[in-house]
Parts: sequence; structure tokens; C-alpha cells
Amino acid sequence: MLRTGIVLGIGVVGTLDQVVLHEWLQWHTLYVHTTPFWRTAIDGVFHLFTAALLFGGGLRLWSRRDHVRGEGRALAAGILLGMGGFNLYDGTIQHKLLQLHPVREGIENQLPYDIAFIAIAILLLAAGLLLARAHRAVYTQSRRSA
Repeated sequence: MLRTGIVLGIGVVGTLDQVVLHEWLQWHTLYVHTTPFWRTAIDGVFHLFTAALLFGGGLRLWSRRDHVRGEGRALAAGILLGMGGFNLYDGTIQHKLLQLHPVREGIENQLPYDIAFIAIAILLLAAGLLLARAHRAVYTQSRRSA
């Protein structure tokens, strides 16, 4: 269930990034070093990718619906780990290392946005790790008592 949660988490956070940062706030696009047409086209491919992850994660969840009882904590942990992991990758590799796109285009001081973006990623990862640890403890306890 943890893997399903990770797939769903990446799909959720990617979709949130697309809708909130790309469309509503219009702070950035996935790749800034090209023409407006290609920026929109590349954003569309990213949106299709995140939608596919949501669909695939939903199918995995649906196919395992008989085995889900007691797995809510693992699913939630996976979602948080997927969200935090994707944002940490996006904020460090894509934003800073490869400089494909900043968190917010058109402003001089990117540092507050970078710090906030990466801090949110770390908080999501930490929450996911805590939930995964709690799930593992309950799972281990239940196996011992069985």
C-alpha cells in the first residue's frame, strides 16, 4: 500500500503544482528556456503525466480494495512520501541544479520561495516517515500477537 500511496502522492503534488503554481498564480512553467508555445506544450505533457499517475495509483488502489483494511496509515504515509519526495527533487534538482524553472519567474530574489518550497517538501517527507514508522510498529505488533 505504501507504493500505491507514493504513486498517488506524486500525482497529487504534481497536479497541485500544475494547477496552483502554473495556472492560477502563473508563477512558472516546467521549462522556461523556450518559446511560449513550447512552454505551454511541455506543461501539458507534465499535466498528462501527473494525471496518468493519479489514474494508475487509483487503479492500484481499486485493484487492492479487498486488502486495504488496516492499511490507511501506510497509504497516507506513501502519499506524503510521494508528495515530499517529488517536491524535494523538483526544488533541488529542477529548480536549483538544472535551473529548468524557478519557483517564481520574474523576480530578483528567489531565495524565500526556494526555502519555502523545500521546507514544505521536508515537512511532507518527515510526516510521511513518521506515519510509515507508526504503521510499521502497528504491523509488527499485530504480527507478534497473531
